[in-house]
Parts: sequence; structure tokens; C-alpha cells
Amino acid sequence: MPPISEKKSTGSPAKPLLENVLDELGQEIVSGKVAVGDTFKLMDLSDRFGISRTVAREAMRALEQLGLVSSSRRIGITVRPRDEWAVFDKSIIRWRLNDEGQREGQLQSLTELRIAIEPIAARSVALHASDTERARLKELATKMRELGESGKGATKNFLDADVLFHELILRYGHNEMFTALIPPISAVLEGRTAHGLQPDLPERAALDNHDKLADAIVARDADGAEAASREILNEVRDTLSSLT
Repeated sequence: MPPISEKKSTGSPAKPLLENVLDELGQEIVSGKVAVGDTFKLMDLSDRFGISRTVAREAMRALEQLGLVSSSRRIGITVRPRDEWAVFDKSIIRWRLNDEGQREGQLQSLTELRIAIEPIAARSVALHASDTERARLKELATKMRELGESGKGATKNFLDADVLFHELILRYGHNEMFTALIPPISAVLEGRTAHGLQPDLPERAALDNHDKLADAIVARDADGAEAASREILNEVRDTLSSLT
């Protein structure tokens, strides 16, 4: 199959070898460059990337765990359809965001997931978080406002505060099902910044709503926390819609 055997990897030598191989193959499969139903052998991977069969086998197993391929001794490695992918995995989310043809759909689907989950998680935090946890969320909301109003909304510092704020909303409700969704939700926040969709000056309403959410949680106002979280996500949805 040409996409597998035609060229050597051009990945950065600073990355571990296996990570290079996975990044290149994963991106090609997710983007459709290597099509569903295509097959290849471990030898194809070894030849293309200049790697041992052991490393090629590790790459194949990692791709299997992500649902991107299946393997058999008779056929070799077969690319699987999208409905078998581990779509909550951060690598797959990143590869989909990297592909211009899938970026909009990936942002939309993850935003819909957030709308369905985060307001209920915020309600749970207002009811169950400790005083220390409530105070931490207020600190992060304040930091986001300071950075955002200083024109630093697209910086790593703002991103780190934003990601941690929403991670803790999922964690502090002490619901293990919500906690399990931290990786994909963090990935979409990171992806918005990585692809230039986060403004230097965030909308004032977005900063206000993070403050409202933190304040409602501090006040143990479950209804207010749920409503503020929903306002945050409605603004995200509306912003994405305006970009399409």
C-alpha cells in the first residue's frame, strides 16, 4: 500500500521513535490518507520508518488499542472504520483537530458533549466540593479574568488556568464518571488555542460567566452553578458557529 511504504518518516528526531511512528500513522489514518480497509504488514512499517520489527509491533498494538486498526496473521494490519475508534482518546482528538476537514466537526461534537455534562457536573460541585476546592476554583476564575483583560487570552498561562478550571469542575463533584471525561474535554480546550481559535481578548461575557460559576460554587448555589456553566458553554457554541 503506497501510503505506508513510499517514504521514510520525517518526524522530529527529538521525539521518541515510537511516538514519531504513532503520530505519523495515526494522523494519516484519521485524516483518511490511509483509507478504511487498507492493509499492510509489519515489514511495511519497518521499511518505511527504518525501525525494528519489535518497534513496528509496538506501534501496531498501540494503534489497535485506539481502534484504528486490527491485525491477523493471514491478512496483516487492517485500517478500521471511524465507529470503532476510541474517540475519547486525546491522541485521536488531536489528530482530528489537526485535519482541516474534521476540525469543525470535532469541535462541535466535543462542545455538545460538554453542554450535556459540565452543567450537571458544576451542580454537583456546588453541592459536594470542600471549602478548599471551592476556593481553588475562585482563584482560577480570578486568574483567567486578570490574564484575559490584559490581552493574554491566547497565552499558555491563560490556557493552563482555563483547562485546570474545567478539569476541576469535572473532578470536584467526586463522580468518577465525570472525572473520566477530563482528557477529551481538556483536549478540546487545548485544541482551540493550538489552532488559533482563542482570542487574545476573550469576550467579557465568558470571563463574567466563569466568575459567576465560581461564585455560585462558593455560595453552594447548585442552580446558579448549573446555569452559569450552561452560559459558558452556550457562548462557546455560539462562537464556534460564527466561525463556520
